[in-house]
Amino acid sequence: MILAVGLCTVDLVQRVDVLPVPGQKVQSGSVELVAGGPAANAAITIAALGASVRLVTALGSHPLADLAKRDLAQYGVEVVDVLPDRVEPPTVSAVSVRNSDGERTVVSHNASGITVSADIDLSDVDTVLLDGHHPALALKAARADVPVVLDAGSRKPVFGELLPMVDVCACSSAFQDPVDCPVVTRTHDADPVQWFVGSDRGEIPVPQVEAKDTSGAGDVWHGALALGVARLRRVPEAADMPDLIRYANRIAGVRVQHEGASWRDELR
Repeated sequence: MILAVGLCTVDLVQRVDVLPVPGQKVQSGSVELVAGGPAANAAITIAALGASVRLVTALGSHPLADLAKRDLAQYGVEVVDVLPDRVEPPTVSAVSVRNSDGERTVVSHNASGITVSADIDLSDVDTVLLDGHHPALALKAARADVPVVLDAGSRKPVFGELLPMVDVCACSSAFQDPVDCPVVTRTHDADPVQWFVGSDRGEIPVPQVEAKDTSGAGDVWHGALALGVARLRRVPEAADMPDLIRYANRIAGVRVQHEGASWRDELR
């Protein structure tokens, strides 16, 4: 069982020919309303690849939260909602995707204003994946005696306390702070992915594909990486990194070649 802990949003995704600039109105060609967010997208990836995954997040009882839960259940994600009685809407992300190259803009409130803490069952967990969006939950899950993977797409206040508990820190190019973890990866969009294990290091090229939608590609990459770590049943060593990264690159490549949520079915 892989445990994913963090943010689940409801994503309103519209495809457009031109990304709007201030003061401009554009008409979309399609609209989707789906579960999203770093931890949720990673969990969907893991489930679509055939592994057991549990998502610990905060959603509530609002109809939009129910929509997200149904979407997650469709792909076999077990959801633990730590705020089941919350009546306010869950976080909604407004996503615009440009038809020509899959580039996107995102406006999201993330988990701002939601403070949550709860006990987490770690008894049957093989690997933990965190995104840091619910700090108290992340710190509790990071105590698991299994490999802990952190999605470090951008710095969050909890990272100072959380990073010493992490085994694999998966950084984006936007996260340039020094990281002292046993294993560090750093993605650079379409440029090669770097990896660091102690004094060993290397980089793996990203396959060149025709991108139709880049939304959530990093989340998918992190989900595939966490699954690869879970299959090892230990913290990765230098010799493991090329294959782990090639696997994550391939799965993220599937995502960007599909419009909207159709990538999920391609992994099944």
